[in-house]
Amino acid sequence: MSPGARPGRALVIDGPGRHRLTETEPARPGPGEALVEVAAAGICMSDREVYEGRRDPGFVRYPVVPGHEWSGTVVAVGTGVEPSLVGRRTVAEGFRACGTCERCRCGETSLCSGGYAETGFTEPGAFADHVTVPARLLHLLDDDADLRAAALLEPAAVIAAAVRAGRPRPGERIAVVGAGTLGLLAVQLLTASSPAGLTVVDPRSARGEQARRFGATEAVTPEEAETSNGSYDLVIETAGAPTTAASSCLLARRGGRVVLTGMFTPGAVGIDPVHLSLSQLEVRSVFGAPSWAWSDAVRAFGLGLLDPAPLITHEFPLERFADAIALVGGGDPKTGKVLLRP
Repeated sequence: MSPGARPGRALVIDGPGRHRLTETEPARPGPGEALVEVAAAGICMSDREVYEGRRDPGFVRYPVVPGHEWSGTVVAVGTGVEPSLVGRRTVAEGFRACGTCERCRCGETSLCSGGYAETGFTEPGAFADHVTVPARLLHLLDDDADLRAAALLEPAAVIAAAVRAGRPRPGERIAVVGAGTLGLLAVQLLTASSPAGLTVVDPRSARGEQARRFGATEAVTPEEAETSNGSYDLVIETAGAPTTAASSCLLARRGGRVVLTGMFTPGAVGIDPVHLSLSQLEVRSVFGAPSWAWSDAVRAFGLGLLDPAPLITHEFPLERFADAIALVGGGDPKTGKVLLRP
């Protein structure tokens, strides 16, 4: 067992619909690795897909300890890692990028061509008392950082990538489609760009009210948004609903910019190529977060520009994983971010 690490437990999904809580003894971290005591881990829809067996087989490896959204404190490090990291509060990138392929060398670590590997999907994740990660993936937090809120820095990094891709400029009209975790985090980051107007599109009135508290100037339903088609300089799509890629492109003005961050399923409505061409839209997509986006998110968190804490509505111990996972994607508008607290 590693010095400073206490015995613990891990939540293992052996296959679709089958999970167990097992006793673990944290191993001494290997060369270049850090052992982190988990403070909190968020559950998202991709975790539910893993549990239900709906995730693409190329992006999961059973049995697996899930948990890719998390925060914690370094308790031990392997050889070649700076010893002063022990005791530091931290989060870590999920993608285990190779660092040597062309895309990684260009800084696009979320597009690594060296083979897919990600904490919580192919590598043991943070639904456990401890998680071991390559130390090069750590992003250190302030000594007084709220680790409960910091567990949401993984989705925040995705949104940081989307916002940088969208290049918001002061005085622009911006729309955010979807007011889930990604959408509400987007509102916080986009508010800092001083838009002339920041509209959130979501059918749930309670989410719209929360978006206003986070800085949105208005919240409308998808039906109401249709009256503003062609009005926005920048549209950031976060919902991943079957129609939102196409409808987001309709919201953008001619020559506008659209960034897609939602995870779409087969059969989603396609973008009209005639509209795309005639409107000269710039359309980008975001999958995961490269290293620089993590840096952006952690910096914004440290400066107080990003406060994920109000998004958290439920917290459960590892023993109640079944109750926690049932809430995620269950359709209750009162359910926000669900955390596991080892």
